[in-house]
Amino acid sequence: MRIRLSLFLASALAALSACDARQATIDIPSSGHSRAEDIALAADFTIVSARVVAGATLATILRAQNVADVQAMVQRAAAVFDLRKVRRDQPYRIEKRLDGTIRRFEYEIDGDRFLRIARPDDDAAELVATVLPIEKTRHVSVVRGRIDRETTSLVAAMDAAGETIDLTLALADIFSGDIDFNTDLQPGDQFQLLVEKQYRQRDRTAAVVPDENSEDPDENREVFAGYGAILAAEFDNGGHRFRALRFTPDGGEPGYYDERGTSMRRFFLKSPLKFNPVVTSGFSRSRLHPVLNEYRAHLGVDYRAPAGSPVVAVANGTVVAAGTSGGSGRMVHLRHANGYETMYLHLSSMTVRRGAHVMQGDLIGRVGATGLATGPHLDYRLKKNGAFMNPVSAHKAMPPAEPIPETQMVAFEAARDRVFAQLAAPAVTNAARVAKENAPVK
Repeated sequence: MRIRLSLFLASALAALSACDARQATIDIPSSGHSRAEDIALAADFTIVSARVVAGATLATILRAQNVADVQAMVQRAAAVFDLRKVRRDQPYRIEKRLDGTIRRFEYEIDGDRFLRIARPDDDAAELVATVLPIEKTRHVSVVRGRIDRETTSLVAAMDAAGETIDLTLALADIFSGDIDFNTDLQPGDQFQLLVEKQYRQRDRTAAVVPDENSEDPDENREVFAGYGAILAAEFDNGGHRFRALRFTPDGGEPGYYDERGTSMRRFFLKSPLKFNPVVTSGFSRSRLHPVLNEYRAHLGVDYRAPAGSPVVAVANGTVVAAGTSGGSGRMVHLRHANGYETMYLHLSSMTVRRGAHVMQGDLIGRVGATGLATGPHLDYRLKKNGAFMNPVSAHKAMPPAEPIPETQMVAFEAARDRVFAQLAAPAVTNAARVAKENAPVK
C-alpha cells in the first residue's frame, strides 16, 4: 500500500509542476473514511498589484518589477494605446514567471477601459496588446430631492440624496429649456428621476479574486462606476410640474419629451450657465456702470458665478469671433439660425476659435473677470436681426423642437406609462443605502 501511494504522489507532483498556478492542492486517497489531506505546492509565478507612482512610465513600471519582456511589451502597447497617457494612481496588475517573462499585464486606463498585454496561451512566444472594456452591471434606481433651507440649490439637494455632480448636470440639462436653474428655484421645489447606475468589481486589478464564501463583505462588494441615461424625470418648480421621458423615435436619435410627446429641447437653452449663479444685473437701457460710475445701457444680463464655471453655447451656431474686445474682456460671439446672435463677455478663457461650428450645450469658455469687471461674472447678450433683446424673456418665448410623430404616439404613450409607473415606486436613495450599510449590527 505504501509503495502504491508513493508512486501515486510522485506522478501527481510531476504533473502539477508543469502547471501554472499560485497554489495547487492534491487529494491523497485514504483507505479509511477520514477527510483527505491537502498538500500545498510552491508557486512558479508571482503576481503584483499596485498603483502608478508620479512620473512613472510603462517601461519604468515593468523594469521596477524585473520583467524580462519590457521592450516588446512597450512596442505592443504603443500600437493600441498612447503611453503618454499613463496616469498617476491608476491601478495595474502584473503576472510573471520566476524567470521574469510576462504572463499578463493589465493597466486601468479609466473607469471604462483597461490595457491588457498577454500571451494568447501559456506556450505562445508572441505578446498581444488590447484595450478592453471594463465589465459593468447596470441597475435602475429612483432618486428624489428637495429644495429647502438646508438644500438651497440643485447641487445641494442632489448631494443630500447621496448623488454626485454628474447627475446634477444631467438633470439640469434635461430641463434647461423650461427651468432656469440660476434664478427659478425656490423652497418647496422637488424632483424625482429614474436613472441607470453602473457598478463594477471593487478592484478588478486585485491579485485575489473575491471569494463568494468570504466572511469579509467589502471583498465582494461592487462599487459605483457612474451613471447611465436618465430614463424619466419629474421636477416640481414653483407650483408647475415638468415631466421628461427619454424616448428614441424610429430612425431617430434618443431625446427627452414631455408627457404629451413635445420635445424638451428648445431652440435656445434658458441660460448659458448650467445652474447656481444669480442674476446681478438685468437688461436695461440705462444702468449705473459699476466701474465707470456713469449711466449706460446694459444690453445683456449679468450672472454672478465662480471663476472657471463652464459657459456653454445656448444654441447651434458658428463662432464669429473669439478674442479680447476692449471693456468686454475675452468674448465669444456666435451666429445662429433665424438671425440670432449671442455674446459671452468677461471670460477667463475660451475653448473655441473663429469659424468653428458649435452645438447647443458645447463648452465655449469659462467665467472670468476680464475687461471692465469688478468680479467674476458672465455678461450674456442676445441679438435678433442686429437689435439687442432681453435674453431672459426671449429665451422663455423660444419654441420647442419637433414633437413625436403621430405614427409613433402609441409606442411613446406605452413607454411613458411604463416608465412613470416605475418612477412612482418607493425609492431607496444612496444616502439611505449608505446609512443602512453603516448601521451597527444588532
